[in-house]
Amino acid sequence: MAKILVIDDEKSIRNTLKEILEHENNEVDLASDGVEGLKILESKHFDVILCDIKMPDMNGIEVLEKIQESGNNTPVIMISGHGNIETAVESIKKGAFDYLSKPLDLNRILITLRNAQDTSHLIKETQILKRKINKAYDIIGDSPEINKVKDIIEKVAPTNARVLITGENGTGKELVARWLHEKSNRANGPFVEVNCAAIPSELIESELFGHEKGSFTSAIKQRKGNFEQASGGTIFLDEIGDMSLSAQSKVLRALQENKITRVGGDKEINVDVRVIAATNKNLEKEIAEKRFREDLYHRISIIMIHVPSLNERKGDIPILTKYFINEISAEQGKQPPAITDEALESLEKIKWTGNVRELRNVIERLTILCDKIITANDVSLYVKPLLF
Repeated sequence: MAKILVIDDEKSIRNTLKEILEHENNEVDLASDGVEGLKILESKHFDVILCDIKMPDMNGIEVLEKIQESGNNTPVIMISGHGNIETAVESIKKGAFDYLSKPLDLNRILITLRNAQDTSHLIKETQILKRKINKAYDIIGDSPEINKVKDIIEKVAPTNARVLITGENGTGKELVARWLHEKSNRANGPFVEVNCAAIPSELIESELFGHEKGSFTSAIKQRKGNFEQASGGTIFLDEIGDMSLSAQSKVLRALQENKITRVGGDKEINVDVRVIAATNKNLEKEIAEKRFREDLYHRISIIMIHVPSLNERKGDIPILTKYFINEISAEQGKQPPAITDEALESLEKIKWTGNVRELRNVIERLTILCDKIITANDVSLYVKPLLF
């Protein structure tokens, strides 16, 4: 059963549609004009909206625009008279799902509604999946140190400023990069992650900028690089401190001119990319030792975000621990074990060289090996386990 809102100033049309749609087991609300329809939409959710184009005071195109401005993604089907076909087509260009022409045809109504409902379900599923993805990249914690990071993200994300994220391995630099993207105006564009440390130096230019067919022995076809793939979105250059000087010079040119050239090619390609970089190295020291370009450093570090180590934010360990217990238990399909206050205190006393990543691994181990309660004794047994 679908929930449908009909907005039409002709009472006969409203009643006819209500009768037809309710006969097909749908729930139908009626509005006699655009103003009433918009008011109903403020308090109720619908799967599909049917809206007449020609109405007094506020026409259907204006209603459609108001619906879209409000952020409502419900499919809108426009109803047009014979003289309004051009206007109906124009409404499609402005975001309407489809239009029905008068006199209304029963089969066409039902087919269009079915298609609109399918679209509505896809929109909902996409929103649910996106929420799940966002939840997977949550920044967990409420310490002053991590709240400072969250505050900077909120201020910086809506801009196009380049960001350099620093911090030890395992602190969550990728999470910061993803939230900068998700909270930006580029959130609907691609997020392309490049691990500069994992790509051989002789291949990194091809990876970043692509290559033309035949440009080297294994280049059997043309390939778009990461910068092209990320156009309209964000490229995350993780471990940028491990990038070769040759690749650094090309990245610098891409940032200066918003253009790249594929390996083996001579054509300049325009790219629209926001660059976020991360490193666990001291880049100022790398510059002094001639391993990193100073001009590139200044280009990528317009905003700098330092992600604190777990040892710098130990007040977050209880929150992180309980979060990981619930997450891991759900993955394993088991009831999450309880954890004693003494066990949490023991975890807070540990020196975490692997940061949040190490803590998660430890909690996974404890969740698997312990029964219904994780105790301080379990922590002493399993956090730094002996080989056996």
